[in-house]
Amino acid sequence: MDALVALTAMEGGPGHPPDALLDAFVLCELAGHDETAEHASHLYTADTRDDRDLWFLWTGTGAHRVHRFDVLPLCLAQLHELHTGLSRQCVLFRDHRPRDHSFSVTDPLREAITEEGQAGERQAGERQAGERPNQP
Repeated sequence: MDALVALTAMEGGPGHPPDALLDAFVLCELAGHDETAEHASHLYTADTRDDRDLWFLWTGTGAHRVHRFDVLPLCLAQLHELHTGLSRQCVLFRDHRPRDHSFSVTDPLREAITEEGQAGERQAGERQAGERPNQP
């Protein structure tokens, strides 16, 4: 309920706030950190000129968990890849802690899911190659 209130109240928020809450859970998007730092999960990208997004922040666990919603400006950091000429923007909020930017953070869960999907694709390709009749 708190998330719906925060989405409804934010400038540039969604036209129909319940549609913006697709996930039933949130994961911390920051790099590994100690228990004194807040966890943070991006909820919604506002449609405003000043690039401010809605974030869900929390500390503690169980009955000791404390949370808040905050509209925060985007981090200004960019990573310029000289060999490709591409530039990647940090997608975290400004002044995030720890100082690792989103382009430096690895997500072991996402990597495991990606690896599992790629292994499945390889196996499917190998099965298909084995099923093809020999051509002269």
